[in-house]
Amino acid sequence: MVHGKSASERIFNAANVLLMTMLALATLYPFYYAAINSFNSGNAILRGFSAIWPDEPSAASWRTVLSDATVARAFGVSALRTALVTAGSLFITSMFAYAYSRTYLAGKKFYTALGFTCMYFSGGVIPFFLLISWMGMYDTFGVYVIPSLFGGFYNVIIYNANFKALPDSLFESAKLDGASERAIYFRIVLPLSKPVIAALGVFTAVGVWNDFTASLYYTQNPDLQTLQYFILKLIRSYNATEQLASSAMANDAVIANLLNNARGMGEANSKTIELAAMMLSSLPMILVYPFAQKFFVHGMLLGSVKE
Repeated sequence: MVHGKSASERIFNAANVLLMTMLALATLYPFYYAAINSFNSGNAILRGFSAIWPDEPSAASWRTVLSDATVARAFGVSALRTALVTAGSLFITSMFAYAYSRTYLAGKKFYTALGFTCMYFSGGVIPFFLLISWMGMYDTFGVYVIPSLFGGFYNVIIYNANFKALPDSLFESAKLDGASERAIYFRIVLPLSKPVIAALGVFTAVGVWNDFTASLYYTQNPDLQTLQYFILKLIRSYNATEQLASSAMANDAVIANLLNNARGMGEANSKTIELAAMMLSSLPMILVYPFAQKFFVHGMLLGSVKE
């Protein structure tokens, strides 16, 4: 006879639900906070940020951001970079990982030692900057794509576990039918590895989309700046303006009065525009996650348990 859950089980489940709800709210509220204040007016922001709902609802900051040619160009650069790096990294890294997963690969110990060494040690920013300059990629779009085409040895390890979990009989029968390694990779390995490819694809896309260091270190052309770097400059300019304004207000009452009258006048100011730009940069990845979420657990754990 099946009995109902005991009191201790019900308490444990209730505590789990409460904890998960609190964690979800703590995770989601910062996005909600930024979103509602991006729809606030500049004058309302000067009086204080809203916690639940915009005090003076206004879409002026969003209209400003979406109509700005600089933002549109930075968004396009980020989108193109993310698409190229994600597609190229998935293909090149998975192809290397397939070769690495085969026991008959020549020099496998060398690749293993090299891969694990590169996981924990790097040359640093300055040597990499010199290498980029010597290769002629400085201040070109290629600096966004070419250095990132290999996804790293950590991804190789995940692919390797997935490929080794595939039945050896598939490879043996394919070879008996005369299939080459290339045919096995494209016709058998890739179709059977969609979960892990989708999971690593999302992780790669998020990392590339959120990166601003490549623009900061390796470009000077304003046409090559990414959206994240544009937001970084926006935040820096706002902080610098606030610091200058605070200093001036402390030293001169007349200037203080002028700044108080001028700062944030109208429906949008630098802070609301900054929040709108931040939300715009977050939306693509937020929209991608629900479609790829079903692949995460299966893709990341595939091959970790042997039957």
